[in-house]
Amino acid sequence: MNYVSFLPRLAAAAGVLALAGCAANKPAATTAPAAAATAAAAPASTEPTVKGLSIDVADIDRSVSPCEDFFQYSGGLWLKNNPIPGYASSWGPRNLLQDRNQALMRRILEDAAANTGAAKGTNTQKVGDFYASAMDTAVIERTGIAPLKPELDRISAVKDRRGLVDVIARQKQLQTGAYFQAGVDIDEKNSTQYIVGMAQGGLTLPDRDYYLKDDARSKQIREAYRTYLRNTFKQLGDNAATAQKNAATVERLETRLAKAARTRVELRDPQANYNKMTVAAASKRYPQLEVPRLLTDLQLAAAKEVVVGQPAFFDEVNKVIQQEPLADQKTYLRWHLVRSVASALPKAYVDETFRFSQVLGGAKSQTVRWKRMLAATDATLGEAFGQLYVDKAFSPQAKAKALEMVANVKESMADHIRTNTWMSPATKEEALKKLNALRVKIGYPDVWKDYSALSISRESYLKNVLAARQWDYQDNARKLGQPIDRNEWGMTPPTVNAYYNPPMNEIVFPAGYLQPPFFNPEADDAVNYGAIGGVIGHEMTHGFDDQGRQYDSQGNLRDWWTQTDNDEFNRRAAVVGRQYDAFSPLDSVHVNGKLTMGENLADFAGLTIVYGALQKQLQKQYGDGPRPKIDGFTPEQRFFLAWAQLRRTNIRPEALRQQILTDPHSPGQYRTIGPLMNMPEFYQAFGCQQGQKMVRAETDRAKIW
Repeated sequence: MNYVSFLPRLAAAAGVLALAGCAANKPAATTAPAAAATAAAAPASTEPTVKGLSIDVADIDRSVSPCEDFFQYSGGLWLKNNPIPGYASSWGPRNLLQDRNQALMRRILEDAAANTGAAKGTNTQKVGDFYASAMDTAVIERTGIAPLKPELDRISAVKDRRGLVDVIARQKQLQTGAYFQAGVDIDEKNSTQYIVGMAQGGLTLPDRDYYLKDDARSKQIREAYRTYLRNTFKQLGDNAATAQKNAATVERLETRLAKAARTRVELRDPQANYNKMTVAAASKRYPQLEVPRLLTDLQLAAAKEVVVGQPAFFDEVNKVIQQEPLADQKTYLRWHLVRSVASALPKAYVDETFRFSQVLGGAKSQTVRWKRMLAATDATLGEAFGQLYVDKAFSPQAKAKALEMVANVKESMADHIRTNTWMSPATKEEALKKLNALRVKIGYPDVWKDYSALSISRESYLKNVLAARQWDYQDNARKLGQPIDRNEWGMTPPTVNAYYNPPMNEIVFPAGYLQPPFFNPEADDAVNYGAIGGVIGHEMTHGFDDQGRQYDSQGNLRDWWTQTDNDEFNRRAAVVGRQYDAFSPLDSVHVNGKLTMGENLADFAGLTIVYGALQKQLQKQYGDGPRPKIDGFTPEQRFFLAWAQLRRTNIRPEALRQQILTDPHSPGQYRTIGPLMNMPEFYQAFGCQQGQKMVRAETDRAKIW
């Protein structure tokens, strides 16, 4: 995962389309078997060997040569024997780890919910009451949408466009997603201060292209979207004709916004997304937004400047507010309010949302309620819940081992920078300066978030959701004018993911990720370096991918590359882009090499860097002596197997299409084989020869570091 913004982010806790869990790894469908493996590359299962941890030898498909299709070889039998459960859109090791995590988290939550005598204001009381209210479906059904009525009435009472601006601000605080995003984040060109940021948004469908493309799949999704709109409006009390009219209104307004929005590829340019202007200049350009009034409503009146991510999009927002009938905009706001809290409403709303999500992601059945509400509790009270979680799930020994690995990977990265053959001394110096300044966060925050101002009770789940969103917004808004909080985390401790944050120049690994099979302190180094080490290298080298390299050691968006080095980096990156453009997991569907560029570069560089770190570690252990085989595999083979086995995932065609349109990560099979096809170290480990599918011709290989 690349950049985690600290704008308010609780809407997903009770929102509509939580289809794609983590950003780091959503792999694609399997490929067909190729030629049989050679005896040297695929040791016979009867060979007497030392038994290891974390590599699943029984899942290897020995009918396939590792040099023809390493994705299928490394986990083909697992793919065959682990179909996607009905409630999921994809299934892989990440899901299995999440299942184990969820079992522990459920016990913690149920214990907290059962503790009705917990002292008011404690983490146990807030976590327990939130989860208990979320699981109390009888109360949810009985109260219906009554807790939402004050907000619906607020929208209904709008009489003019000044009142509309006030309600838009209110929706920002409730994080409904209407019109655009707004909040406080780090100033990317002055990373020692916070600034108000505004960015495009306002859509129900996952991306602008869903509104604009005319292929059969896009039309099918839009028809399901219309049904979702109509049926939800009917549940709110509209008759069929009114519901039809209101659905058309929402689609028309969202399509206007979609046409003005930047594409996913365009959004990857941080310079283009940085447009600082004074409040006076923003007010002049966007008069209908009444920027000073909007900021006052948002508790951000002290702001003198704002960063507008996509100025042309806000030109269109300005026109929409000016030109569209007030009644239509109130319909749009009503929709986004209800849509954003769908999972906290009665079952009829939840089911309607799921029927729409089925069309997008292909799931056959809905995830059980306790898992959904567990996720909502984690998203809403993540660090209160996280304190209870890490006490049971993450030992000091595991943290120490992870920190040791990070230090070794960092040392390997420094070696690769110093020995780089195409980078000038001036750029190398800046690169090493950035690497040395990199901050590392492992497991959980050093300073926990303070939830004392948030009141949670068992009265109403929906009231808790709305209260938590307002608290989260205020927690974000209060940063303006304050020193940068270097202790803040963008993920909760139980999260099975990791990230690099460019303005903070930091890599972050929550405790939830540092569990078997991703990380096992008892496993051999080859496995840990291939698994969690690959993730560490990936996140570390995000600081030097096509986006991250534009930030300096202090996290400022500043060009520190010589022109010659810049041109050479882009030339080498373009080779990676062309390779991934050629990957096609479905008929007429190709990976977008530009959209996935940053993640692909991090996979390429990260794996290379971590392989170097492993070699140093093995040299320390064994010197020039023999390195023992485990499970019949050399350390180098186990390294690549660990990398591949964590990306073995089955995925539904619907989810795969959505991933390729919207996700900056390539499908898993290409994350597995893409880097390896360019690595002589892989060829050597498995005895691969020129002409085999996993071996690219030397003239076609990509190499960044």
